[in-house]
Amino acid sequence: MAKHECKVCGYVYDPEEGDRENGVAPGTAFEDIPENWSCPICGATKSYFEPKEE
Repeated sequence: MAKHECKVCGYVYDPEEGDRENGVAPGTAFEDIPENWSCPICGATKSYFEPKEE
């Protein structure tokens, strides 16, 4: 599962960690996050995220 980075603030969503504070369990692929989820740092929508090159 790929990590995704917010183009606005640089927050990296790591599917192994999820986003527990916002209801996304560890092991959740970015594609499986609900569409109404937003960046926990800046509030950007999923459309502002792109796959992070490793």
